[in-house]
Amino acid sequence: MFDIFIDTHFAGAHHLRDYPGDCEKPHGHNWKVKVTVRATSVDSCGMGIDFKVLKRIVKEAIDKLDHHDLNTLPWFQDKNPSSEHISAFLFDELRPRLASDTYSLYSITVLETDTQGLTYYGGLSPREG
Repeated sequence: MFDIFIDTHFAGAHHLRDYPGDCEKPHGHNWKVKVTVRATSVDSCGMGIDFKVLKRIVKEAIDKLDHHDLNTLPWFQDKNPSSEHISAFLFDELRPRLASDTYSLYSITVLETDTQGLTYYGGLSPREG
C-alpha cells in the first residue's frame, strides 16, 4: 500500500455567516492543501499514480477556488466556506477523477495557517451538511 501525496495551495476570500467573531467579516487566507491518493500496487514504471497526472487533476479543482470570494461560488451558497466544507468540496470534485483499479483518493488536508488545519477522509458531500 502506498500513500502518494502532493502539496498545493490557493488564495481566496471568505466570511463565515453567523460566526460570533471577526471571521464573520470578509477576510482572506492562503490555504495550503495536501491531496493523498492510496495505491494498492504500482504500474510497469513503478508508480502508484504519476505525480504529473496527480498535479494536473488537482490543479483543475484548485483553480475553481483560487482567487475567488468563496461565498459567491455555487457550492457555498447554502453553507459556510469553512475549511471543513472546502475539504469536502475538493474531495467531492476529485474522487471520481482519482479512481482506478489500483488507486483512489484517500484524504484532503486543508490548512488555513501554518499551525491549524484538518484532514478529511470522505463521507460528507459539500452539497450536504
